[in-house]
Amino acid sequence: MEPTNSSHLRRRVLLTGAAGALAAGALPQLAESGPRLAAAGNARTVYPPNWPDLEPYGLADTRDDLWPREDNSHILPLELRPQDAELGRVWMRDTYVNCFEVDGAPLYVATGTTRAPGLEAAGPWNDGLFVWTSPSMDGPWQLADTTGIRPDAEKGKVWSPEFVGENRPGRTVVAPWQEHWEDDGEFGKRGNVWAPELHYFRGSWYMVACMGDHSRLVGTFMLVSEGDVAGPYRLVEGSLESPFGEVVEGGPEFIEPGAYFHIDGGLYSEGDEAWLVLHNHVYAKFRADMEDIVPTTGLPPFAQQPYEPEPYLEGAYVFKHGGKYFLLHAAWDRTSTNADGSTRYAYDPPADGRTQYQYDAVVAVADRFEGPYSSRYTAGVGAGHNNMFEDHEGGLWATFFRNPAHGYWADPSRVADAAVAGVVRLEWTGPEGNRLYVKRRDQE
Repeated sequence: MEPTNSSHLRRRVLLTGAAGALAAGALPQLAESGPRLAAAGNARTVYPPNWPDLEPYGLADTRDDLWPREDNSHILPLELRPQDAELGRVWMRDTYVNCFEVDGAPLYVATGTTRAPGLEAAGPWNDGLFVWTSPSMDGPWQLADTTGIRPDAEKGKVWSPEFVGENRPGRTVVAPWQEHWEDDGEFGKRGNVWAPELHYFRGSWYMVACMGDHSRLVGTFMLVSEGDVAGPYRLVEGSLESPFGEVVEGGPEFIEPGAYFHIDGGLYSEGDEAWLVLHNHVYAKFRADMEDIVPTTGLPPFAQQPYEPEPYLEGAYVFKHGGKYFLLHAAWDRTSTNADGSTRYAYDPPADGRTQYQYDAVVAVADRFEGPYSSRYTAGVGAGHNNMFEDHEGGLWATFFRNPAHGYWADPSRVADAAVAGVVRLEWTGPEGNRLYVKRRDQE
């Protein structure tokens, strides 16, 4: 089914704390092209226009139209767990949502990075990986029924370092490098899991996730379910000894040398083949049995057009639509001051005089999975570290979570509305424009 821009939700749950308009004059004034007409059989479809690229390359587009707003987005009403009662909703980073056809019917799934009770963030340890499911975007969004697998455990928790006791000869649920551990008193209990994605591929459920900065080894692993979406899950062979890929530089200073691998891994599938997408520029094909990648080291990079200089990017994800491949990254838009005193919004590396503002979704487009990819453009303001997906009616969506760590959503006046399970409608600019944007207001 080829996605279209014509489907609408039967009802909406509106956002709270919606972003306001930015001050006029924050960006260069550019002439905008009008809508394009494209023939579709005997009908003519009007596609919204691409916005002209900002110059120089690397400036961020902060226009209000690219924000998740009350008219184009909502927060998913996920079933609450006991630890969510005080906040009244699920605290979530790295929100992931998708729709799959299972047994002839749509099944929506949601997951993300959550935090343990009593902690302000998802570290130095957190509460594991939870899954919610729904028959539609409207809900009800219920925790996956794991009670038959672990009657005495939290409902919906499909994996955690706590499950190490389920290891058996020939079946590993938690590898030694993933277990909780205690340091010398600096942090105490450590070992957190981040950024899960859930995929239904060739009749099986796969979860790709990342052991976070407080783990013995930091990097990406994959689980496969031996049952349905609720599990039980076990590690694939390629994740038993270490994260996927190779040791790389990066991470905070408290990570020991040699412990940091490629993070934020994701899965892209097409037909009967699947690839692992790793932070933030390499990929590898999965073996036919999905137990490991080939090659396991020396992974090829995507052919991209980097910024100059290239900042730190996160959350790489590939989505295919209209015959094109869309490579998503999360990039911090940092503000600084131009020579004329105006504000510069750009995907700059950190430096004196630069302040983190918004955690944006930037996207590049290609004819082939491996590239070469086009120059990047801002697809959504504050919508970084997300995924794009198609609903069962062909509508296009992306996730967002409002990063509470820095910038706009870390402000004390807004942080209570940050870390959410948000979804925003997308629009496609047609077979000529071939861009996906957050649904902008009606184009003149």
